[in-house]
Amino acid sequence: MKKIINNNISMANKNQQANFIKSDLIQELSQKHNTTKSMATLIVDSILDSITNTLKKGNRVEIRGLGTFELREYEAYEGRNPQTGEKIQVKAKKLPFFKPGKFKNQINKSRS
Repeated sequence: MKKIINNNISMANKNQQANFIKSDLIQELSQKHNTTKSMATLIVDSILDSITNTLKKGNRVEIRGLGTFELREYEAYEGRNPQTGEKIQVKAKKLPFFKPGKFKNQINKSRS
């Protein structure tokens, strides 16, 4: 019985998916292109800064094959404080939005 439980736990751990974070991207970039981590960090940060600055100016960023980053505007509305239930005014805001491009098709093909 104990062996079955341990097998189920180890199978569950194998099935868990790890997130791919910025440091993983930097690591992979430095390994694939035989460069230092500091150079890879500079490249990744430059790309992200460029995307952020372009969005701040109100423009969209289109990376063919990957997708499009754009800002979406939301009007002000009346919300509620979840702890007290008190009504509050939520200000109008702009939030970044990502619309995937053709790479979504590649992801779905690899799952078949």
